[in-house]
Amino acid sequence: MKILTSAFTVILSCLGLVVFEAEKKNNLNDIPSDIVVPKMIEGKPTAGKRVKHHWPEENNTAIHHALYLPENWNAKSKWPVIIEFAGNGGYKNNLGDVSLGTVEGCSLGYGITKGRNAIWACLPFVDSKNKQNATNWWGDADATVEYTLRSVKNICEQYQGDSENIILAGFSRGSIACSYIGLRNNEIAKLWKGLICHSHIDGVTKWPYKDSDKESALQRWQRLQGRAAFISHEISTQKAKEFLTTNKVLGDFTFMDLPFPNHSDKWVLKDLEERKKVQAWFEKIISTPSKGS
Repeated sequence: MKILTSAFTVILSCLGLVVFEAEKKNNLNDIPSDIVVPKMIEGKPTAGKRVKHHWPEENNTAIHHALYLPENWNAKSKWPVIIEFAGNGGYKNNLGDVSLGTVEGCSLGYGITKGRNAIWACLPFVDSKNKQNATNWWGDADATVEYTLRSVKNICEQYQGDSENIILAGFSRGSIACSYIGLRNNEIAKLWKGLICHSHIDGVTKWPYKDSDKESALQRWQRLQGRAAFISHEISTQKAKEFLTTNKVLGDFTFMDLPFPNHSDKWVLKDLEERKKVQAWFEKIISTPSKGS
């Protein structure tokens, strides 16, 4: 009996090891990154550098964004632009995922463009009262809309951003912001050639802030007006797909499930088929002439 018990224990231990190894392989953080996001540094915008930047209107405040000009940037060409919003700060889970809610913590734009073929700007949620970036939820949503409009205009005028090729991207809170901020009114909605939303979308879940209800969200989504949106989520995009299709939101939607439970934007920094898919989507969108152009 003791021998059988010992053998059974060994078998269970082996099975446990197998299960542990399977879970380990299913953790995104155990996959090495082949792309490293440049650290945000002080200084003037320069090709191949990611700098802490602000506009003159924000002098003497802590409001700032992160601006990256691609390695081959020059003033003689027009460049696609990815505008990105970060997830909420103060988040971590038992898989090792962490979100600080800061502009320097963003990853999507750099991983999607491989740091080479687009201007990448991570913009803040503006806390007007405290004159700083909001690391949780929206701060002043209308002020963030104004800052975003001004940033896109300045990037196009000062750094040769292509106003016909601007993509809005975000993770978690930032993904919701693609609609909550990016489609908040007609003026800002018309900026985007497409959206990249990873993990959550506006309207699926009622959150603890004004106008997070389904009806308000659908008013914002109607401003997409048929344009492209790439929507991904850990494990399943089913809820997002049902929300958009059931409510007949007009858009050219691409849905992609990630085979990882991680709540993280770091998948774009790893050699995954899913990254190849979003990179191919981005290249297709920026290569397709805008309607009316």
